[in-house]
Amino acid sequence: MGVVRAIGLMSGTSLDGVDVALIETDGERIAGFGPVGYRPYSDEEQALLRRALAEGVRLTDRTARPGVLAEAEAFVTRVHAETVEAFLKAEQIDKADVTIVGFHGQTVLHKPAERLTVQIGDGAALARRLGIPVAYDFRAADVEHGGQGAPLVPVFHQALARDLDRPHPIAVLNIGGVANVTWVDGGDPVACDTGPGNALIDDFMRARTGSPLDRDGDEASRGAIDEAFVDRVLAHAFFDLPCPKSLDRNAFAFANMGLPDFTVANGAATLSALTAAAVARVVQRLPEPPRSWIVAGGGARNPTLMRLLAQRLAPAPVETADAVGWSSQSIEAQAFAYLAVRTQAGLPITFPLTTGVSQPMTGGVVANP
Repeated sequence: MGVVRAIGLMSGTSLDGVDVALIETDGERIAGFGPVGYRPYSDEEQALLRRALAEGVRLTDRTARPGVLAEAEAFVTRVHAETVEAFLKAEQIDKADVTIVGFHGQTVLHKPAERLTVQIGDGAALARRLGIPVAYDFRAADVEHGGQGAPLVPVFHQALARDLDRPHPIAVLNIGGVANVTWVDGGDPVACDTGPGNALIDDFMRARTGSPLDRDGDEASRGAIDEAFVDRVLAHAFFDLPCPKSLDRNAFAFANMGLPDFTVANGAATLSALTAAAVARVVQRLPEPPRSWIVAGGGARNPTLMRLLAQRLAPAPVETADAVGWSSQSIEAQAFAYLAVRTQAGLPITFPLTTGVSQPMTGGVVANP
């Protein structure tokens, strides 16, 4: 396959909105980055998705859409279609020049140990509305064959990092609701989820203040870290598992952790420190310590979290994706454009050292208009 233009879409576990991005790729190298965009969710839309997450916990059939899940799936499909349409119009892109759209959907359940993962969003309906082929349902094949089904982005991180002028090995850290790391040093990537990302901080802030996040880490910057609490959470068996490993967004829900009665500042500081400490903890699970860390996702926009990461990962330098010429905000959307092209070309998207699957696996389903 030659170089094509692909659009990627991502609505992550932080439930903040839809990222959209265009890249040019042959499914191996990144030939060029196109424009990016973002469509935030309103409070009411976020509330619908949170209800869908609560309903999703009870699913045993990945095709079932009981209760609010049917409404949420229709919403996810519609808002992604609108996001692409607005993006094409704003950037004056002819849809005939777009070969494929990568559509992650919204994860409402991820239990790989039970070989069950559910992302709502109707890829076939999206392809019909857009008039462009859509690749979707990227995780199911990997999970069905015994893999963790996550993280999916390491093969894209590898494509980005292989030629980056930084000391290798490089760790690419994506901090969304859950944080994941990709270790790149020439061979197949090694990857895993490290632990909570922004999800606990966001949930804490919403519960205590009504704000959806600790903007710029302002509250955390004023708080005191409860190191005993951080150590107690890090005693969880997950953190001693080898890579690869993955987490559901709600695996460390407050109800399971016995959250102390923190002030807002101390809670934000402690949960931010937990995210950073969990990342540092994974270093011993990698083939060798990274010599460079590149941080993407929402966490890269949090100066307090970046400072905590720098402290715990020293002496290796810690930079944002933007600082090395990538896009912190849109890297996952770009990744799903890349994965869509690989899916269409029949190339593997998951690997034994990224998800634990027994052999490199193709994945995703392609729906034509």
